[in-house]
This record gives sequence, C-alpha cells and structure tokens, in this order.
Amino acid sequence: MIEEARSTPAQRPSLMGKALLALQSSGACRLAPKSLAGMGVIFMLHRVREDEGKAFAPNRILEITPSFLDRTIRFVKDRGYRCVSLDEAVTRIEEGDCSERFAVFTLDDGYRDNLTDALPVFARHDTPFTLYLTTGLPDGDAEIWWVALERVIAKADEVAIDMPDGPLRLPTRTSEEKNAAWKRIYWPLRELPEEDLRAKVRGLAEAHGIDMRELTRELALNWDEVRTLAAHPLASVEAHTAAHFAQARLSARDARLDIEKGVARMEAELGRRPRHFSYPYGDPGSAGPRDFALAQALGFRSATTTRKGMIHPGHARRMWSLPRLSLNGDFQDLRMLEALMSGLPFALARPIRSLGID
Repeated sequence: MIEEARSTPAQRPSLMGKALLALQSSGACRLAPKSLAGMGVIFMLHRVREDEGKAFAPNRILEITPSFLDRTIRFVKDRGYRCVSLDEAVTRIEEGDCSERFAVFTLDDGYRDNLTDALPVFARHDTPFTLYLTTGLPDGDAEIWWVALERVIAKADEVAIDMPDGPLRLPTRTSEEKNAAWKRIYWPLRELPEEDLRAKVRGLAEAHGIDMRELTRELALNWDEVRTLAAHPLASVEAHTAAHFAQARLSARDARLDIEKGVARMEAELGRRPRHFSYPYGDPGSAGPRDFALAQALGFRSATTTRKGMIHPGHARRMWSLPRLSLNGDFQDLRMLEALMSGLPFALARPIRSLGID
C-alpha cells in the first residue's frame, strides 16, 4: 500500500494532482503497457527543505521536503529501479541498455539546502545525484528573482508595477490577494526579455526594501560549499549557465557566452570541465532546437530540459533535449509519483503540445 501525503490546506491537490490520484486509484497506471515507462527516469529537483506551511508560497513547486525525498528514493528502489549517476545513465541511453530501469536525481541552480538537507538523504541511501550549477549564484551576482518577487508580495499590502499592457496596482493584504497578484505579475514577466524582466523585479525589490544580492548570499551555495559538495563521492556538479537566462530569449552569441562563462568559472573553481548541461527554465519557450545544437557543439555529453517524460531508447538520438520528471512540491504524494512513473499521463497528454510532454 502506498503511503498518502499529509497536506496542509495550502497544499490540497490541484486539478492535475486530482487527475493523477484518479489514475492511480483506478488501477489504470498499473495496467498501462510497461513500454510507456521507458528505460528510466531523470528526476528534476530544485530545493530540499522543510515546508513552512505558508498559505502564500508560489515557489513551493520548486521545493520538496527531505522526508519526501527519502520516501521517493525508497519507492524508486522498491520498484526495481537502479539509482545511477547521470554519466552512467547517459552511457546506458547511448548503448540502448534496457536490462534494468534506471533513475537519476538532478538538482538545478545551486541552493545551500542541496548541501545541508539533500546530501544527507542521498548519502543515507547511497544514491548518486547531480547538481546543475548556475555559477552566478556562488559568484554572488545572479539574481534569484522569482524568490525576490515572492518576498515582495509576501511583505506588502499593495504592489505597484508597470507592465507591458499598462501599470498595475494590486492589493496584497490577504493570502488570496497575494496569490492572485502573483499570477497577474509572474506569467506576463516570463514573456519579457530577460533583462527587462529582471529590471522590473529589481525595481520592485528596491522599492520594498529587499536586497537581491543579500538574498542570493542567503539562499545559494558559496564556492567553498560547492567544492565540499563536488568532493563527495556521490555528487557531480555540472553546468547550468552563468546567469540563469532563458537561452532561447538570448541572441545566439549571448546564449553561447552565458554557457561558456559558466563553464570557465567551473573550471577555474573546481578544476574540471563539466560534461553535462541543463537549460535554465528548460520549457519549450526557453530552450529550442538552436539551443540543443549549441549544447552539442560545445561538447556536452547530454543536456536536460524541463519537458516532461520518461527516458526511452529513442532519446539516444536526442541526447541534448532529454526530458525529466519534476519532483514538484505540490505533488508530494507517492500515489501521484506512481502514476507519473507509469508513463501513462505522458502518453495521454502527448497530443497536447502546450503541456511540454516529450
């Protein structure tokens, strides 16, 4: 029997979560063709820390608790998956090795809790993992703008911002108003050129007394901590650009420079050149065929997206656009994970291209 997650009111299942629970409870995912599950899975994580239980926490989707990571690893191993390093998984994909299903754990960006909260869990289970590092975070000059925006809205009673379709002035006194304001601001910002997006969040942060450089120092690994992580026998540190810009929204020249700057910083600080790459944001609007070709041209063995899906033998022909399965903070329920790992939700959703299924 699969353990149910304990939810706070702020974490009640979304429409997608309810659909996954329905698939699992109906038994459909257990009856699905085994081929839908493919040859393995690459999990995507960001932060691992205790849930604070706040009603307004829009970035919760990027966070799971250490206990859920622990349960996930146990769940994956109990179902016969072999937890392997990213390097070994890539070799298996290249060779078409379907002798046993594999699972890879990857964490994006470079948060301090990857060292303090995630590493002990991986070590307890002797499970390899990969950190895709944005080098501007330990350098202190990359902006974690999505957290800055959350903190602005969290502390304010009202937020005013000039948006492309005109100025907005939104009440943010209650959690309901704060969540509504996030939706009104975040998604239109994501459509802007990166420099414009960051300038607007920077202005908001300054107006509300939030120091974005201090925020980076608070949340991100420094280089000594990155070296501690990189020295661990279970860990590998790979590339995730210097500034965490959406590559598809940059010119070809600037996209290449952002990757090359990150690689150079990693070589200088860690003494090795990264072999694998992950696209910031990684959705279809943030990384496309031009960017896949660039990752290949720069000599990476593989590159991962945030497109949703399991790994299939056909991905051997698409090593620079590999899909991942997000361990989403809103879906911390092993029943949902079982449904996702069956591959059935992706097969059902594949005709809907806007969902980013791969």
